[in-house]
Amino acid sequence: MKTLAKVLLLVTVVLCLTPGLVLADPNNTDATCSVTVTVDNIMEWSGNFSGINLANITAQSTVVDGNDTTDLYTNGNVDITTAGTAVLTNTDPNSADVLVTEYKLTYDGDGASATGGSTVDWTAYDSFLTSASVVTHFSEDGAVEVRLWARASNPAGEVADAGSYSATQTLTAAWGTQ
Repeated sequence: MKTLAKVLLLVTVVLCLTPGLVLADPNNTDATCSVTVTVDNIMEWSGNFSGINLANITAQSTVVDGNDTTDLYTNGNVDITTAGTAVLTNTDPNSADVLVTEYKLTYDGDGASATGGSTVDWTAYDSFLTSASVVTHFSEDGAVEVRLWARASNPAGEVADAGSYSATQTLTAAWGTQ
């Protein structure tokens, strides 16, 4: 036991007299490490649109419209298209009525000073986005707000059956010219 105490005392004295053994030498140089990462091509929707609930059509000449937004994250140019089949159809299985259905697309950026594109003006459901809407990526702006508009009315000279009408519009994003 006395020997162990003497050894511990000796180690303590050596450490106190030679602080370089315990403390880092202030003359040491830094160590460096190179860190790299690759960002893949990214194109993804932030989520689905929440839904567009149009006001009631209350007269033959009533035209109603509404819109909803979602974000598209991208670090490259993107083309947006749709199958063009989203017509507002009466949900009553005994009615075959459809409403005049039109869509429009807008962006929060113009593709020149922020990621975005040109407005796609009101277009009938069956020809909406049959030619792609081009979203141009702007460096350091990796998100664009996509605003989908829907408009409904009665056919000319007619009144559609009473009831609820619905459609599901699907926008498809695909890589455009990089």
